[in-house]
Amino acid sequence: MPELPPTPLTLVLVDDHEMVLHGLDAMLGHFPDDVVIVGQSTTDTAALRMVAEHRPDIVLCDVRIGKASGLDLCRQITVQYPDTKVVLLTVYDDEHYLYQALRVGASGYILKRVDGRELVAQLRRVQDGETVVDASLAGRVALAAARLNAGQFWSGAHLGLTQRESEVLGLLVSGHSNRAVASKLVVSEDTVKTHIRGLYRKLGVSDRSGAIAVALREGLFR
Repeated sequence: MPELPPTPLTLVLVDDHEMVLHGLDAMLGHFPDDVVIVGQSTTDTAALRMVAEHRPDIVLCDVRIGKASGLDLCRQITVQYPDTKVVLLTVYDDEHYLYQALRVGASGYILKRVDGRELVAQLRRVQDGETVVDASLAGRVALAAARLNAGQFWSGAHLGLTQRESEVLGLLVSGHSNRAVASKLVVSEDTVKTHIRGLYRKLGVSDRSGAIAVALREGLFR
């Protein structure tokens, strides 16, 4: 007997921008044999109701959903509905968010530059039990791990700073504004602010001047 084609995956899409939802709907509409969208939401609360109602195979959501956190939503879904997998589809090209996503149970972290065919292929891999990570991020994470194994730590690692937090702190020491830091690292200003809050907490300071003072006192940047 001929092998039956795979059953289409059921998806719930979550993003606080309706334009993104419409774009995903249109893009994935080219693959009706592979995916079926059973719900779309611009809020985390509505998304949870849709998951409870439809029990989709996969939820595609952003890291940020307005003022809510897609990471918190991911944690809730994976705890309450363990048969539903969550994939973060985001513009945040940042290892910090990737690590957080994996810690809260995400099955994938994909950047929004992905095309439809590749996205469908990644979702199939997720459904087969794999954890998928955008290739560019996976390469950077592997390189960072190799450096750590070789004992090549970044400035501030001994203080608990992540590599990206160290990069942000170095730019602050050089006098860059949040906007300039975002431009240098090719991330959003919100992402920069998140890193700054993290490094403030780890350095035990409350403002930029305090962080710079610690960096200079510790000789982190020459």
